[in-house]
Amino acid sequence: MKVKSFIIRQTISNLSNEMKTFKAFVLADIEESRADRKAMNKRWGELANKMGTVVEDIVAPCIGGVARGYFQVEDLDFFAVRLQIKNASGTRRREFDVVAESEKYLFIVETKSTPRTSYLQDFIDFIPEIGDWFPQARSKTVIPMFSSLYIPEDSVRFLTKNRIFALAMKDDNMDLLNPELISN
Repeated sequence: MKVKSFIIRQTISNLSNEMKTFKAFVLADIEESRADRKAMNKRWGELANKMGTVVEDIVAPCIGGVARGYFQVEDLDFFAVRLQIKNASGTRRREFDVVAESEKYLFIVETKSTPRTSYLQDFIDFIPEIGDWFPQARSKTVIPMFSSLYIPEDSVRFLTKNRIFALAMKDDNMDLLNPELISN
């Protein structure tokens, strides 16, 4: 009996030790997985930011051609990519993807790698505030443009309905997808 009791205690003790070892292993693995997930999320965020700047870098050089071709602007008086400024009251800071200005026009270009409806709506909601950021907008025609490499047709209709120009790849270059807004 004593031998059986000893064997059972020993077995329970061994099992308990194995469970403690297994628990420590699982907890360490969970912590390692959390750290890996956090690092991966950071990398995805960095990649998403880089993708956004790549699209901005593709869009920016096209603005001069769009200004010439559709608005008869020979020279831009001001042109900036990723312009960071404060509003007129100095209470808020914002980055503008592309801002270009001529004698008659102020071009404000919002660029996204993915044209989600919420991004479109945010830009539409922002348009009335442009004068708070650019006081000269009150004496110029503001040309708001939403740009991406590809903008679906339903998004183009939504932008057109809200009097925002859609700029995306067309054939082999960036072009306005709703130039009919110019004559309206």
